[in-house]
Amino acid sequence: MRSGATLPTEILFPAKQTFTLATYTDALLQPDEIRGRTLCTLISQGTEIGWANGETFPIRPGYAAVFEVTAVGAAVRGITPGMLRFAMGAHRATQTHLAQHTLPLPPGLDPQMAVVARLMGVSMSTLMTTQARPGDAVVITGAGPVGLLAAHLFRIGGYRVTLVDPDPLRRAQAGHSGLTDCRAAMPLEDPALRGQVALVVDCSGHEAAVREGCQMVRPRGEVVLVGVPWRKLTDLSAHDLLGPVFFNLVTLRSGWEWELPVQGRCFQWETLLDGYNNAPHSILGGFARAMDWLAEGRIPLAGLVHVARPEDPAQLYADIMARRIAAPFIVLDWTAQG
Repeated sequence: MRSGATLPTEILFPAKQTFTLATYTDALLQPDEIRGRTLCTLISQGTEIGWANGETFPIRPGYAAVFEVTAVGAAVRGITPGMLRFAMGAHRATQTHLAQHTLPLPPGLDPQMAVVARLMGVSMSTLMTTQARPGDAVVITGAGPVGLLAAHLFRIGGYRVTLVDPDPLRRAQAGHSGLTDCRAAMPLEDPALRGQVALVVDCSGHEAAVREGCQMVRPRGEVVLVGVPWRKLTDLSAHDLLGPVFFNLVTLRSGWEWELPVQGRCFQWETLLDGYNNAPHSILGGFARAMDWLAEGRIPLAGLVHVARPEDPAQLYADIMARRIAAPFIVLDWTAQG
């Protein structure tokens, strides 16, 4: 860095529920890395507040970033300065990543929309691994950011999707985005659905929703736990869940997104970087597919993205915890930094 230059900044959680903006110095760029100026990053509200209430600090949060490449390691091929790249990056003014862990943006895709692909990836793993097939009925419980996107993913995949959330604002946002079957409660009394559902994707982390999901699915149906059960929300016992699982022949499993490899594998010894990362049935392949669908306008996000500045993280995260930001997606604009 040149003499007198201002150090770049990043959001830091130095202690529980403590949110600061700190300076840092970039390390020497390695031969297989690329570096660039951050354009925007995505906040994962539930995950980052969970981290802030944890026990291990300091934490450098962040979920996804789009950056403009400014420097390329000597061993990197096919990436040049000026390109826009997507990565699982932290909330900081610059990004440095292994080149193979980044993806190009589809032509014309707004960076502030592209970062939403990271949240789409949370349920993309379930879409890639489920036994349910297009045309089957799927119920998504929880219409927060992950659940809303999960509903769209399965709709795009050809499934008949029902989205359940008791919050009228979330249901209204889902309807505004084009989802037509949004309900306040699990449709346990609907004979067209109960016992006919192939898959319930729980994005709420609520144990009552999981039990109801096990009551909804058809025999051998799946209930997949995508939402993190951060805390106990009811007095339900394990027995309350085991009965529906056993008698309904339910396949109950984790929806942990990392069951897939980060990169796809192919049968060629040599492959172009982006072709390798775009391989199906991988984490990066899912992100690439998600960005393509965003670029095609298949998930309407108008009015659902709140753009904030990173300069006052304490106020920003206080607003998130107090639910003062109505939009489900929060993007940080870093273009004025550095």
